[in-house]
Amino acid sequence: MSLRQHSMESVLQAVADLSKQVMPGTPETSIFVQDSHRRITVASTGQLAVALDEEQYSDDHGPCLHAASTGELTEVPDTRVEGRWTDYMRRAVEHGNLSSLSVPLVIDDDVSGALNIYARQAHAFDDDAREAATMFAPYAAVALGNMHDYQAARDLARNLEVALESRAVIDQAKGILMERHRLTADQAFQLLVQVSSRTNAKLRGIAEELVRTGELPASGPR
Repeated sequence: MSLRQHSMESVLQAVADLSKQVMPGTPETSIFVQDSHRRITVASTGQLAVALDEEQYSDDHGPCLHAASTGELTEVPDTRVEGRWTDYMRRAVEHGNLSSLSVPLVIDDDVSGALNIYARQAHAFDDDAREAATMFAPYAAVALGNMHDYQAARDLARNLEVALESRAVIDQAKGILMERHRLTADQAFQLLVQVSSRTNAKLRGIAEELVRTGELPASGPR
């Protein structure tokens, strides 16, 4: 598989699809990613995998979260007798999942994930299956890392754009006050801050109203 020929999303879906095809136990598979803000399933082969991922997000524990957090290959040979994560295991059995294998995907210090194989048979995985599952991990890890970097860059660009827009309207408002009341730039800014504090409104909102109406809301020199 050449990463250059595929989008990040298509690589992740291809990994999920291929792992379903080659792994035993008539499984459904998923790939999830987590950082300090969220956990999300980014690729899956069916509702079983999505449901089991979301059960673990809700419980804040389970084999896929354990694999992602510890970097350990995490296997559940039989969900009916597994002693860990007992609440989750009961619901896994109800969903028809009898064994699972979660392969850790370590992206960087802040981002991790797992490739999850949810089998409908108990004791579905042998050494060959475990080795096959781990071979998929590098492709998924690279795609997840690229996806996270892209999202971070996009968020940074959006935040910078908002900051620049806020600065522009605040500078316009300062200019109005400086001309109207013969204030320095610092005095004009402090006046905006005071009105923002007194009205419990955001500084940008105060500036926008002054630019739009020519008046400060509620207080300040007229």
